[in-house]
Amino acid sequence: MAPTDVTPAGQAATETPIRPAIAAPVLAWQATRPALSGSLGRDRDLFGQFWRQGATLLDALPAKARRDTAEAATAAAIFATARSARIQFMAAHHRQVYDSLTGNMSRFVHLDELLSDAATLVPGLMPDRTVLEREKELAQRDKDGHEIDQGLFLNHVLADPDCGMHLCHTMLLPRPASLKLLPKFMREGHVTLDGASAERRGKSTVAVMSNRRFLNAEDDSTLAAAEIAVDLCLLDPESQICILRGDRIEHPKYASQRIFGSGINLTRLYQGQIPLLWYLKRDMGFVNKIYRGLARPDISPDEVTGETTEKPWVAQLDGFAIGGSCQILLACDYIVAADNAYMTLPARKEGIIPGLANMRLWRFTGDRIARQAIQSERRIDCDSPEGRQICDEIVPVMATEDATEALVDRFLNSGGFSAAANRRAIRIAQEPLDLFRRYIAYYAKAEAECHFSPQLIANLERFWGAQNRKI
Repeated sequence: MAPTDVTPAGQAATETPIRPAIAAPVLAWQATRPALSGSLGRDRDLFGQFWRQGATLLDALPAKARRDTAEAATAAAIFATARSARIQFMAAHHRQVYDSLTGNMSRFVHLDELLSDAATLVPGLMPDRTVLEREKELAQRDKDGHEIDQGLFLNHVLADPDCGMHLCHTMLLPRPASLKLLPKFMREGHVTLDGASAERRGKSTVAVMSNRRFLNAEDDSTLAAAEIAVDLCLLDPESQICILRGDRIEHPKYASQRIFGSGINLTRLYQGQIPLLWYLKRDMGFVNKIYRGLARPDISPDEVTGETTEKPWVAQLDGFAIGGSCQILLACDYIVAADNAYMTLPARKEGIIPGLANMRLWRFTGDRIARQAIQSERRIDCDSPEGRQICDEIVPVMATEDATEALVDRFLNSGGFSAAANRRAIRIAQEPLDLFRRYIAYYAKAEAECHFSPQLIANLERFWGAQNRKI
């Protein structure tokens, strides 16, 4: 028997035959796949039992790193069959499941809690905490890719206009930790966290992204702090404009220099320390908040209502903006760049989708250059014709901070009342929230498949030498 569906990594399954001794139980199990009854309760029981039996068959196999070719083919067949049933279940019941989890959309449930609750509500639909904790201990190459089912769940939820907009609304709300820190920020004018900081300077606020040992790379240790810093900058009632910059770093090659950022921490990715949800929380969270502002719980975040809390963002680009850091630039209103700075989006070499860059970069550079940057690793120097299509102001290396402060002064002298209205109006024409919802729905599925693809591991070893790097 040769499986024909997708493997856990989202790739075509191999034609390796399953060993007869282990094929019989799998074939018998596949024959018991239930049909949809139309009732969520009934289908939850039927499919839940089916998924439990599949999990038992999978648990009988060695761990992924120790499977031989036939055992790997068996695991692929089990995953493919179970995953196909999950897609069928979600196509029929995603709205009822989401309504159950959110009280018919009367409650805002953050991604972490949403997926945890969904795993409890419909056992087997996606990995529960026990499975996730077990996978967390493994290197990326040794994971079975259970988190792909989280991506498939979110694909269906976000593809539904009502559920998807409600979830986008949820992710644009200030985080509880941000609201808790706001009084301290208003009183003292600064908050420093592990991974980011926020500071008020006159009528502006400054968010600094900080991972000094790793060229200000982003990973699971910086994400929460970055979102809190962005929240505080937007919530601060005393400021009218926000500045985003990278911290000064410790790396010997760039000692004490300020660097905007080097994107996702590829070493932690290779070592299995960046979960799938990291991508979704990042792009639906702080990056989208920079682009759209903060939502209110009582009013739709759709641009046409004009009720978001937002301010213009000025990015100070020192050194380089690689990968995810370049993606953040595309969400900002104005970019002041050093004349030696550059931008890259090495997504193909990394084996992942570069966030929202596929939807945003071409608006700056045109289609051809955007495709070259994303698919062919084209480097874009800021002080070049292409770079000036992205960056608004190019200044000498040592003058970026002064130039950014001067820009803020010019902005404040002319008044900032219309800034939020103008940026909303531009978004309505370029990227309304519903367009973002449709993109992120596909992204949830596609990034899940990329994140667990064997090609990702091969690329990280070939182009990054990740197997030789240590945290």
